[in-house]
Amino acid sequence: MADRADQSLIRLRQELAVYANLRKFSSYAGLEDASAVKADRMDGGIDFIIVRELSSGAYYGRPKFMEKTPRGRRAVDTIEYFDFQVERLARYGFELARHRRCKLTSMSKWNVLETSRLWRDVVEEVAKDYPDVDTRHEIIDAGAMNLILRPSEYDVIIMPNMFGDILGDEAAVLAGSIGMVPSAEISLDSTSLYEPIHGSANDIEGRDIANPLGMILSASMLLRYSLNCPEGADNIDQAVETVISNGYRTADIWSSEDQKKVSTTEMGDLVAEILAA
Repeated sequence: MADRADQSLIRLRQELAVYANLRKFSSYAGLEDASAVKADRMDGGIDFIIVRELSSGAYYGRPKFMEKTPRGRRAVDTIEYFDFQVERLARYGFELARHRRCKLTSMSKWNVLETSRLWRDVVEEVAKDYPDVDTRHEIIDAGAMNLILRPSEYDVIIMPNMFGDILGDEAAVLAGSIGMVPSAEISLDSTSLYEPIHGSANDIEGRDIANPLGMILSASMLLRYSLNCPEGADNIDQAVETVISNGYRTADIWSSEDQKKVSTTEMGDLVAEILAA
């Protein structure tokens, strides 16, 4: 198991002590047709962040194994959380919400899982320190539905590791493409990671058609959350918005002939030109 590529990423996260994954979702005028969600669901636009716990849960729990038994093959994964792991993630989410629109939604599966009952209890305890933040809880399956039906209602959403992994990809359809979504992995000692949420996309390697905006917007998050440079982050965000409003699209977000389809390189150059102006 230790030799698998996904386990290498988990080991990297462990050694860098990252505990919170931020995925930022925004809507852009002109990308309505690229979204898999009907335009009327996007009224008012979307601007929310999923904060996924990244240091524990099903991906890290032990025991974890597969074996052959007389009854057939058996696989075991263990979900484990300590209260301090939930607390530090919740506090990060509340602080983030306090600097945004003061709304926090906690999603878990407290109707079934003991770990989610602990999650809800700890979030409730932390919420007492943030009376200015409107806090609500949603069961994860209902939350997944509401995220598509009423996405504009959300601001900061916190959730356990596996749920954040799944819903973080689901929510990409709101942004028009998984290539549009930036992320940050926040560590305990400020050695954070910034990357788009999509994978390596080996099927399009070397074709110069990938969407670079998720990576560019990840640089914006780096400026905002690690380098204390909100003005620089705003400049990048505005440059991306301008390029999109001017009709430029990579293949994944191109939807009509009146838009200008561009390559990876061309899209990056367009953003860079605006920033240099």
